[in-house]
Amino acid sequence: MKPMLKWDLQWFAEEKTEKPTAKRRSEARRKGQVARSQEFNTALILMFGFLALRSLGVQTMDGMERMMVYLLGTVTLETVTPVSVITTGTLIALRTMLMIAPFLLAAMAAGLLASYLQVGFLFTSEGLKMNWGKLNFIAGLKNIFSTRSLVELVKSILKVTVIGYVAYSAVMKHLQLFPKLLGMDVQTAVAAISDVAYDVGFRVALLLVVVAAMDYWYQWYKHEESLKMSKQEVKDEFKQAEGDPQIKGKIKQRMREMAMRRMMQELPKADVVITNPTHFAVALKYESGNMTAPVVIAKGQDYVALKIREVAQGHGIPLVEDRPLAQALYRSVEIGQEIPAELFQAVAEVFAFVFRMKKKRA
Repeated sequence: MKPMLKWDLQWFAEEKTEKPTAKRRSEARRKGQVARSQEFNTALILMFGFLALRSLGVQTMDGMERMMVYLLGTVTLETVTPVSVITTGTLIALRTMLMIAPFLLAAMAAGLLASYLQVGFLFTSEGLKMNWGKLNFIAGLKNIFSTRSLVELVKSILKVTVIGYVAYSAVMKHLQLFPKLLGMDVQTAVAAISDVAYDVGFRVALLLVVVAAMDYWYQWYKHEESLKMSKQEVKDEFKQAEGDPQIKGKIKQRMREMAMRRMMQELPKADVVITNPTHFAVALKYESGNMTAPVVIAKGQDYVALKIREVAQGHGIPLVEDRPLAQALYRSVEIGQEIPAELFQAVAEVFAFVFRMKKKRA
């Protein structure tokens, strides 16, 4: 006899197959868990940096040249004093900061733009909190040999390959330029080298944007997978948002019971109860000086209709059988409302009948 394979259904109980809810996404975003590629930041910063170098490279070189002329022309051994060293050092630092400030601003703008394009405006302090779980040695080993680490290794190899290929192709393209640099003056040689560097850097940045696009797709995919929920998690979240169905059912039942008690307390004030005769019962009250039309103070169907008839009989309230009128009142008028105009004639006939009966009994 062949052995039977037994499957434990609990293996699949926590399988995360459901799409994340809006609440799950908002909580993850609040914690800073968003799809984001660091490669995109790097590529954009590199591109903006080389664009700034292309635009401001000449001015920066002129500034450096003027600063060197100033140093070589004014600083001598005779003029070197503690005060002059501090003054000259401060001046050099300020001028250097002014020269590199545009490049720093370009890099900062590129970083902010890259973050905004990926995740929008987001500020969270969750990343600043201490997480002792990150110090777990076993968890660290798992991260080292995880799929994410393998992907990072592939990305690094791809970046090195791209940068190496672009640099090699650029050098081979401008190979004939390098022997000519020996016969150029310093400024012309620096400008030529800058053009080569810009060509290499901009190509590298463009190719890194392609790598960043693939990396962003991978980060988005992993982020979506990490946000997926099990069926039980979806149910639990629905219970938290909408309330436990059992508790809501008990609350509704309690409210119906309270409404029933209030209705039965008002029932003895009725002037007449119109019945179906067994399926519907509607109790009406009319005060000529205070009401413009009769008011429904109680109504019910089946079991509730039976209780209304029993209470009415116990208090001597007349029961009038009128099937169409009972059904119309039950369906069209709520408790505490006056009867509609189209039912005035039928209800007036019922009240006239009830008043005649009371006169005969009197």
